[in-house]
Amino acid sequence: MKRKRLIATVVLILVVGFGAMLYGTSQGNAQKAPDFTLQDIDGNPVTLSDFEGKVIILDFWATWCGPCRMEIPGFVDLQDRYADDVVIVGVSLDQGGPADVVPFAKEYNINYPVVYGNGNVVQQWGGIRGIPTTFVIDRDFRVQRKYVGYQSHTVFEKDIQDLM
Repeated sequence: MKRKRLIATVVLILVVGFGAMLYGTSQGNAQKAPDFTLQDIDGNPVTLSDFEGKVIILDFWATWCGPCRMEIPGFVDLQDRYADDVVIVGVSLDQGGPADVVPFAKEYNINYPVVYGNGNVVQQWGGIRGIPTTFVIDRDFRVQRKYVGYQSHTVFEKDIQDLM
């Protein structure tokens, strides 16, 4: 009997802990967004906190990533439609730098800032384990959502509308 109770307690702790982890991952925990300054594809510095006051979609991606490629047209559309209230920032994790990213950005008509990521930024943002990894940041510069893997642009549009 004691063994069954112990097993039930351990299972309950694991379920509650896993549920809390999932909630924190998908819903955000309203922590202040880690700031950074990175170089964009035109060679200019971009500081994330400069966009405070807008809803920010922060997307960690790479040119070779199929799901990342699938998300980009939706981001381009959202940036067009919500330009006054939203900024999408792409953080390229490509190792080839400008040689890979600049032609890709032109081919995909990317209309939002694309910056070159590095190990420090990846660690600041909790260690990106898979791409795309996308964060939704509210107007007060607090992380509200984290998505790992492909998401339809409709998911991000709902987040934008919820935060406006």
